[in-house]
Amino acid sequence: MLVHVVLMRFTDPGDAPEAAVRLRQLAVSVPQVKTLDVGLDITGSPHSYDLVLTTRHTDPGELAAYQSHPDHLQLAAWLGPRLAHRAVVDHLEP
Repeated sequence: MLVHVVLMRFTDPGDAPEAAVRLRQLAVSVPQVKTLDVGLDITGSPHSYDLVLTTRHTDPGELAAYQSHPDHLQLAAWLGPRLAHRAVVDHLEP
């Protein structure tokens, strides 16, 4: 299983809860997503990101299909201007 992890820091951290709601909708609308988890930061430390997204996919092709899905692209267009920074790690589950 391929695990896709995205950390997001928002220009306005108040956008993180709305982003979480929108991201969770992808679990229903994008069939290439096997699982989807969203977490919001609770400590607010200077080193924290505001939100973490973790999705699981059968293989790299499924990840690519998820990333090019129209619902993902629409959400990415909403997220883009709101993000101050993001970090991504894709790894295989042991």
